[in-house]
Amino acid sequence: MGIEDKAQNKAEDVGGKIKEAAGSATGDEDLKNEGKGDQVKSGFKEAGEKLKDAVDDVKDKFK
Repeated sequence: MGIEDKAQNKAEDVGGKIKEAAGSATGDEDLKNEGKGDQVKSGFKEAGEKLKDAVDDVKDKFK
């Protein structure tokens, strides 16, 4: 996983946590849920990048 991808995923995760907290503080369920969704999306992207890296490692071993 590239450093840019890691930074973007982390930023999306942190942004999601901020939205979730703001939604909780203001009673805005839509904002709270949007924040949770951003965190989940970030987690899936990170998992996809790790899988991609693992596949690349396997490919490299068989070259």
